[in-house]
Order: sequence, then C-alpha cells, then structure tokens
Amino acid sequence: MTPKTKMERIISSSYKNMGGIIVQKKGKTVYENYFNECSADTTFHVFSVTKSIVSILIGIAIEKGYIESVEQKVLEFFPDYTVKKGEKTIQSVTLKDMLTMTAPYRYKSEPYKEYFSSDSWVKAALDLLGGKGKIGEFRYAPVIGPDILSGILTKATGQSVLEFATEYLFTPLGIHVENNIIFHDEEEQLAFYKAKNVSGWVADPTGINTAGWGLNLTTMDMAKIGQLYLDDGMWEGKQIVSSHWIEESTREQSRCNQWKLSYGYLWWIIDEKERAYAAMGDGGNVIYVNEEKEMVVSIASLFVPHAKDRIKLIRAYVEPVFED
Repeated sequence: MTPKTKMERIISSSYKNMGGIIVQKKGKTVYENYFNECSADTTFHVFSVTKSIVSILIGIAIEKGYIESVEQKVLEFFPDYTVKKGEKTIQSVTLKDMLTMTAPYRYKSEPYKEYFSSDSWVKAALDLLGGKGKIGEFRYAPVIGPDILSGILTKATGQSVLEFATEYLFTPLGIHVENNIIFHDEEEQLAFYKAKNVSGWVADPTGINTAGWGLNLTTMDMAKIGQLYLDDGMWEGKQIVSSHWIEESTREQSRCNQWKLSYGYLWWIIDEKERAYAAMGDGGNVIYVNEEKEMVVSIASLFVPHAKDRIKLIRAYVEPVFED
C-alpha cells in the first residue's frame, strides 16, 4: 500500500465528516480532494479558525496605524464603557492579553444563553472580562471574549470587521465573503451550526462580526491564508500583512498546559523547531503551515462534536506523502 493510499483510507475510515483537503508544497497544489458531496465551491463554517483570521486583521490594523501596539489597554478603545464597581483587573487588560488568551473572565462556564440574547456581544464580553483571575495565566475563551477584538477593530478602523477584511485581506487573496449573518432567534443560530454551504460572517445585533467563530470559507480560501503566512505575508508581489506580525503571532506567547500546546496570537504552535503552526476550529477545521517543509494543509469539515484530531492526521499520514 502506498503512503497516499494509506492516507486516503485513513481519511475515509476515521475522518468521515471531512469536506475537503488541500495540500500545497512550495506554493503549488499537490493534492486536492472533496468528500460528503462537497466541492471546491462549498463554504464551511470554520469555527475557531476565525480567531486566526482576526489575528491577521489586528496585525494589518497595527501596520496601517489604526492601532498603536498590542500593549494598548483594551479599555482605551471603549472610552464610554462604564467599569463595574470594585472591578480593577479589566483596567489592566491589554490587546496582547486578548490575543494570547491570558485575560481573566468573571465566569466559570460560558453563559451562552445570556450572552447571545444580549443586544451587544462586545459589551456582554466586556462585562465578563476581569474578575479575580490573574492576567497572564492561559485561559482559552472559545466564544465569549474574542468579540472584544472585533469591537476594537471596528472602533479603531471605523469599518466593520467584514469591510476591513474584504478591503485588506479577502479581496487581495481572491476570497469572497458576501455578507453578515444575523440571527433573529436561537433556532436560527442552532440551524446555522448544522447548515451546509452557508456563506458570510456572523454578526451580533449591532452588526459587529464575531471573532471566535462564525466565518465561512472554502477549503481553498483556507489554503490561501496558509500560503500567505508561509510566504511571509506576501501575495502576488504585495505585502498584505507584515512578516514581523507573522513571526510574532506564530511563536510561543503563552502555553496551554491542558492540551500541551504553545499559543501565539490566536494561532496554535505545533512544532517550534520546524516552525509549524495552525489555525484550528471545532469539528475538524484546520489551516496548517510547516515552514521547514514549505507545506500548507487546509482541511474543511462538516460539524460533528468531538471531531478527531486533524493535526495527528497531518503529521502522521499527510506530510509523509508529500515530503521530498
């Protein structure tokens, strides 16, 4: 059995919710395949891969002077926000704390119902930021918290996150995300999680796009983002995001002991020696970049809970097929 045949058998037997996979080596597509009636045109809700896209947008906003630096305090962007009585921690939280998942929150488990029924998900996140936890300790915030970054981007740039992304990231890369998705009730939101081939980017009732989830991309869109990072932020001769930002956002800034992985600026660090890192989303959505091997792997998936680890698949079965 060839390594390629073995890889395809593993995918069909153990990764049954996969929708698409693209492997790029030295900038060229060397493998592309689709499953479950998906195609190159199918868009997927990439869940937390959205976080890594927002990281890129923060980097672009800093480069363009909309944001001074990652050391800015979060509350500098929300001068009208009223801090709760007795709450001091929130006043010290920086943009960097948000990007590295080292900001504390005033909840033990995420209060989704109250959060999603609020008028502004950004304000609801600010209301939960702080508390008795220590700044600097890794605490992964899957949904509630990252929206503060969307609020910062919107305040700093004067554009919606989707407008800013379209102008400075999506359009240059040939990525099309057509509109905001706004839910009118819980049923619509739950239906979105199960839907197939939905286009757009989720936004709260005020029109501010989500930062922790909610973006829909094709498998090739994801591969393009990976290639942009592999090429130090250059795309067709134009610098889209600075190489310095890529370097900073894909090296260890904090560490998740629970999953034994380092974390950059909303990117997971897979192997520091090989400069391998990934954007990872629930259900098995991954943008994987290995700089040493000059390889990008994008995997888009249809949502299932507790999806099997795609990084193990890539490291054990995909990379060996396409190594020189």
